[in-house]
Amino acid sequence: MEQSIKLASTIENLSIVENLVEDISAKKIIDEEMLGNVMVCVTEAVTNAIEHGNKNEINKNVYIDLKKTDNKLIFKVKDEGKGFDYENIPDPTLPENIEKEDGRGVFLIRNLADEVEFDKKGTEIIFKFNI
Repeated sequence: MEQSIKLASTIENLSIVENLVEDISAKKIIDEEMLGNVMVCVTEAVTNAIEHGNKNEINKNVYIDLKKTDNKLIFKVKDEGKGFDYENIPDPTLPENIEKEDGRGVFLIRNLADEVEFDKKGTEIIFKFNI
């Protein structure tokens, strides 16, 4: 199974992503236990791409690729932004960051997915789930 989606950078398009994850669950590719983790990771990655990568510029797109192998579910989310330094993200669990409203997306993805990697520029995140 492989699927690719191209979305304009509007937060309203998150519903398309949510439907994609629900469809994966309905097809029994992931179980109910994994559904929450997959949903959080995909929506956080797409939200980051829209808001931080593409700066909510509707003329920029977010690309989502989904691939299922025998034992993995692999998501790739790419934006058209300038990238970011994914190795130096402030820890959202530190006292000085606890009250901040953003800064948790990458932390959540790293803790919920089985594998996470970024391209060199920071415009693409790949995260994998063992299935």
